[in-house]
Amino acid sequence: AERTTENWNCVVDCPPQVYLIDLEFGCCSAHTLPELTDGQSFHLALAREDCVYFLGGHILSTDCRPPRLFRLRVELLLGSPVLSCEVFNEGLSITSPIATSVGSAHEYMILGGYQSESEKRMQCTYVSLDDVGIRMEPREPPPWSSEISQSRTWFGGSLEKGSALIMIPSEGNPAPPDAHYFYQVSLQQEGDAEDPTQTCSQESTDFEDSAPLEDSEE
Repeated sequence: AERTTENWNCVVDCPPQVYLIDLEFGCCSAHTLPELTDGQSFHLALAREDCVYFLGGHILSTDCRPPRLFRLRVELLLGSPVLSCEVFNEGLSITSPIATSVGSAHEYMILGGYQSESEKRMQCTYVSLDDVGIRMEPREPPPWSSEISQSRTWFGGSLEKGSALIMIPSEGNPAPPDAHYFYQVSLQQEGDAEDPTQTCSQESTDFEDSAPLEDSEE
């Protein structure tokens, strides 16, 4: 799916293509894969060597978030590249998640996002990429504050290793205009010196001059 710059929150279906860009020779090729043509927009991509894994996503026509996992493999053979895609029903039903790096290379913690149009996904998932493939395990979430738990929307992104930033709009009665609160989530991988359970530290800031944000579903 794509969003237009004139109306960024409007979604329309478009043919999905995979683009390979060669920075050394300055060329680009577009490839169409039948596994990616059912209208699902992808929300999270993790890569290791010649494989890219797509997690989460939304199908506009049915308004669903199927728990599918796509593995795209790119083989750079002489002559022309070869692309293949495998589909597994062992992914995550999620949109707009946050992926932050933890532990060694190719280890991530997935948090935030939505599991339905009106329900946030409060769980955390550990993801590891290796030579065999991808491994996912549920993890105990941080003790979310009442403001986060009760908010209808949340947004965020990855900070430094093992850390993420979450923002929620103020929802008082009446709500302060254009007020948002920021929370820093600190995650620790198993085997760390301290308790491996994720911890959540928070502080809030109001931005009177900032425009309110909306769920981007991206």
